[in-house]
Amino acid sequence: MKTLYEGLFIFPETLDEEGLDMAVARVKEELEKLGGTLESTTRMGKKNFARPMKKQKAGFYVMLVFKLEGAKIDAFKKRLKLATDVFRAQFVLAEEAEALQEA
Repeated sequence: MKTLYEGLFIFPETLDEEGLDMAVARVKEELEKLGGTLESTTRMGKKNFARPMKKQKAGFYVMLVFKLEGAKIDAFKKRLKLATDVFRAQFVLAEEAEALQEA
């Protein structure tokens, strides 16, 4: 059974608008290869980090809501490291995200 997730993705600040579009498209391709579906995409813009990470000072934040089988989330994380420009990614179940927002 597919579960609804919210994923916060950080892409390198060195990408231009076209590069960011391509990077988000590659994440979607990797998700679809595992049988997942993308529900929505929200671009949150470029934000500065509190402290530099891996010589980066800022990144483009994108929130993706997607459905994927729970057993495949680890495989998705591995694919992101190998095949995309994702600097960082964090996933939560959509139900947990709603509960956190209400608290």
